[in-house]
Amino acid sequence: MLQPLWDYMRLNHSETLRSPLFPVILTVTSYFVLCLPYLACDIMGKKWLTIHRYKLQPDKLPTKAMLLHCSGVTLYNHLLLVFPAAVGQWIWRPPVPLPERAPGLLELAGGVGGNLLLFDFQYFIWHYLHHKIRWLYVTFHAIHHNYSAPFSLATQCLGGWELVTVGFWTTLNPILLGCHLLTSWMFMVVHVYVSVEDHCGYDFPWSISRLFPLGVYGGPNKHDVHHQKPNTNFAPHFSHWDKLFGTHADFNYAPPL
Repeated sequence: MLQPLWDYMRLNHSETLRSPLFPVILTVTSYFVLCLPYLACDIMGKKWLTIHRYKLQPDKLPTKAMLLHCSGVTLYNHLLLVFPAAVGQWIWRPPVPLPERAPGLLELAGGVGGNLLLFDFQYFIWHYLHHKIRWLYVTFHAIHHNYSAPFSLATQCLGGWELVTVGFWTTLNPILLGCHLLTSWMFMVVHVYVSVEDHCGYDFPWSISRLFPLGVYGGPNKHDVHHQKPNTNFAPHFSHWDKLFGTHADFNYAPPL
């Protein structure tokens, strides 16, 4: 089913797809586009009561200064770190010929799921260390916890080193798992989406966490807890590692008196 799409991309946009900058442009563009609906919800606030009732911390909306700060940090990190790192990939992984065969749908879905699970394990350990080792927390991760009520644009408000390591795993994991390029790019976009949703501050009926039974997937309510209680819910997406290591906590928000 994916072969006609892949043939069109491969035959008409080969040079663009083979560029080391393409994955970076894809993820950065996806990030800001996916943030826009949640940004609109935050800006409208209580004017959209139908939407606002799904806000996890309804009395805490991001200010204009907070939104500008997060956007500035994200653009700064990408211009000074991520884009140069992408250009540097030409040194160790020059552009390769695009495969003629497209992945099957099951192959693509399995690859995306496998990459999410692998990243979840990697970042659980990395995130835990950033909270337990004070130097790592103060130097790189503290900026992300400026906000006890997360919002979409806070997703990539990170120290530069942490953002680079996240990007490194996102790029390396599909190679380790032997994924098709189309699967790799789909994983990158899906990963951006679930990361934004985790930080969006809204628990909508269509949230991915509601599609998984037994609380297997964390979602925005679990990550909201992490920003309120930073020693809980270290895994970025799923819940099993936090449950195994005793750092899991459910959402329970009490508005201030």
